[in-house]
Amino acid sequence: MIFDEILKTIQAHDTIILHRHASPDGDAMGSQIGLKAILQENFPEKKVYAVGDPAKRYAFMDGSTMDEVADETYEGALAIVLDCGASALVSDKRYKTAEKTVRFDHHIFAENFCDLEAVDTSYESCCGLITEFALHCGLALSPVSAKALYTGMITDSGRFRFDSTTSQTFRLASELLKQPFSITEIYSQLYADDFEQVRLRAQFILKIQFTPQNVAYIYTTKEELAACGADTFTVSRGMVSTMADLRGVDIWVNFTETEEKVLVEIRSSKYTVQPVAVKYGGGGHAKACGCSVKDRAEAMALLEDLNDFIRGESK
Repeated sequence: MIFDEILKTIQAHDTIILHRHASPDGDAMGSQIGLKAILQENFPEKKVYAVGDPAKRYAFMDGSTMDEVADETYEGALAIVLDCGASALVSDKRYKTAEKTVRFDHHIFAENFCDLEAVDTSYESCCGLITEFALHCGLALSPVSAKALYTGMITDSGRFRFDSTTSQTFRLASELLKQPFSITEIYSQLYADDFEQVRLRAQFILKIQFTPQNVAYIYTTKEELAACGADTFTVSRGMVSTMADLRGVDIWVNFTETEEKVLVEIRSSKYTVQPVAVKYGGGGHAKACGCSVKDRAEAMALLEDLNDFIRGESK
């Protein structure tokens, strides 16, 4: 089994460097922090590092501060990439310089880019996959690793609301809950908002528009992005959820202009929309995916594709 091969590879390396996708969400941070803690708990003699861009929204997670790693550290090292479906999305491309590379991922397969790959879409989160790996290999969990992995399971399953949630999800969550950590503390950090955040969300709700087939969308220009005072991740990834529970809306999309491109986040409660993201160079989950396009015109072409998709489904 691939888990056994990965375990042997981990055992064979004294230095292990953990990567994940850029602009991390809770699952990327949780799987990275969680696996780091598992490796430190079970292999205290090894040097284990976590690298990448800042955690930002998820900086409240214990262990979210990234390590400073010199280039020469990769010589003879093992690099493990977590929660990343495409090589272009990996934060810190130095993983390619490691002696050996491994990937754990739960997104729809798009490409091979590591030597060993455990890619399985049956898991609601990469954190779920890492939990399974630890249990299969007999690796001890700790409160630190369990808390991080549980946080990622919460965020990628939408608090166990999304249809990616299965009996497997709850089996693995149950194993994590055998470790002593506070669920209340996780939720209070994830879902408590200050007034400025609530006001920002209200501004974006007022920007929601609809296509003829009731695809909801928000388009934020680079000027509006600069004026609102929020960072790009908060607007792009954070504000797509403002359209999630609108009655009669089965697909919603958030467009965020930057100086270089337009970031696109696509979601659906009903349909597999990932092929549309793939068409524009992106990917992700069947019903939660994203990409980037070059300008507003291409963004509107993508929106029209989603509108046509709904039109075709309704016939």
